[in-house]
This record gives sequence, C-alpha cells and structure tokens, in this order.
Amino acid sequence: MDIVNPALNDYLLAHATPADEVLRDLAAETAERLPGHLSMQITQDEGALLTLLTRLVGARRALEVGTFTGYSSLSIARGLAPGGTLLACDISEEWTDIARRYWERAGVADRIELRLGPAADTLRALPEEESFDLAFIDADKVGYPVYYEEALRRLRPGGLILLDNTLRSGRVVDPGAQDPADRAIREINDHVTADPRVESVLLPMRDGLTLVRKAG
Repeated sequence: MDIVNPALNDYLLAHATPADEVLRDLAAETAERLPGHLSMQITQDEGALLTLLTRLVGARRALEVGTFTGYSSLSIARGLAPGGTLLACDISEEWTDIARRYWERAGVADRIELRLGPAADTLRALPEEESFDLAFIDADKVGYPVYYEEALRRLRPGGLILLDNTLRSGRVVDPGAQDPADRAIREINDHVTADPRVESVLLPMRDGLTLVRKAG
C-alpha cells in the first residue's frame, strides 16, 4: 500500500532517529531466522516514534501486547522514565527468547517483565486500576477489540494507547476483504472513533498507527 510516493521510504527512514547497532542487529537476526514473519516487526521510524511518545507522556508503567522478537519493547523501554517498567505479553517462547537476548544487550532487561500466554487472559488478570501510562497493541488482529477494552480500563486519564496495523494494507476500505482480521480491524477503528472516553487519530504511518488518548 503506497499512500505517498514509495521513493520517499528511504528518505523517511533517513530522517528519523537512526537505529543503533543493537536494533540493527536485532532486525537482521529476525530477517535471517524468521523471514516469513518480517511483517510482524515494526520499522526503524516506528521504533523511533514509540521511544519518543513514551518519553512525551512521561511513561513510568507501559504495556505491550504482542512482543515478537522485541524491537518495539526495546524501543518503549528506552523511553521510560527512571524506574519505569514495561509489561510485555506474548505467546511465543521461541520469538521472545530472541527478544530477551537483545534486551540484555541493550541494558533494558531489568525494565521489562515478560508474561507468556494468551494476552487476553494476562490482561484480565491484572488489577482494574488506572495505572498504565502507555499501551502498544500489535498482536493478532481478531483480539484487538478485547485488548483495547482491557488496556483502556487500566490506563490512567491522559494515557496513550497505540494500535498498530490499523490500515491492514488498505483492506479496511476494500469491501471484498472479509477475513476475520479485516473485520476485527474495521470494528476497532469504528469503535475507537465513536468512543466518548477517548480522542484519537489514525496516522498513515506504515500499515496504519492509531493514537488513542484517554480523556481526563
């Protein structure tokens, strides 16, 4: 999906905070070991945005649903306020074993708590307290409506939820795209837009990134 001239891709990457050696190596190892899953890894510029947004909201407690090999969690952890922590949720020990190595190498492992298992179960087991400052959701698309509601319940007023892949490679505007993930993303996009508890904007960044601020 090309929203702008595809020739701008390299220019965009060149004008975001560059990835350091740790992130470059993580991206390279993911590409080598998991070539069939590359679409699950965020890009350099999106990682830079995650770090920046985490800093802008002064996040001390963050939540991630969908960790994969750890690029996004590493980016968030680097933006946390002193003493801050990130709760990372995933179901794959194989993928997160890669993540753990790079968290250690980047010196952020002590800021990240990884919980393996269905994310919906992990979220529902958390205390219903408005204690999170930021949440990043980038997991199975069918689960987005549940992840959004459970995260919003536990987000402080003024906190931020980030929903990735909310354009579904343009399938959100294709009436013929009717697989469960397509329908789930349309559902969550419509729900967020109509939700009186939040204000939001869907950015045409990569595959779509929705920023949701909880009112209050």
